[in-house]
This record gives sequence, C-alpha cells and structure tokens, in this order.
Amino acid sequence: MTNDIRELSQRKLNFFQTLKAVLWGFLGVRKGKGYTEDIAKLNPVHLIIAAVLGTVLFVVGLVMVAQWFVAQAV
Repeated sequence: MTNDIRELSQRKLNFFQTLKAVLWGFLGVRKGKGYTEDIAKLNPVHLIIAAVLGTVLFVVGLVMVAQWFVAQAV
C-alpha cells in the first residue's frame, strides 16, 4: 500500500458514522456542509464496505417486497 492509502485508512470516523453518511447518500438528502465534512473524515475502506452492505440490503429488500406482492396477488 502507498502512504496515501495508509493515511486515508487512518481517518477518524468510525464505521457507524460512515454507514450513516452512506444512508444519507442513498436517500439523496445531504447538506453541502455535512458532505464536505464527511469527505474530509471518511475512511475509504469503511465507505466501500458500507456502500456494498447498503446496496445488498436494498436489493434484498426490493426482492422481498416483490415476492410479497406476488404472493398477495395469487
């Protein structure tokens, strides 16, 4: 790993704060000040994990809702 990546992975925000920032991103409602603050503090490793986790949960939720609607129609 390069020094830049090592420095970025040592940033302050914990995983739950990163998860909160990703969830706000999914909703699309984020103030400019909060966004720039998060960008300065987010750990990129946590960001990638949280984004993948959020995406998987979103897709699983959509599949479950679709299955529920199909079951109700029968």
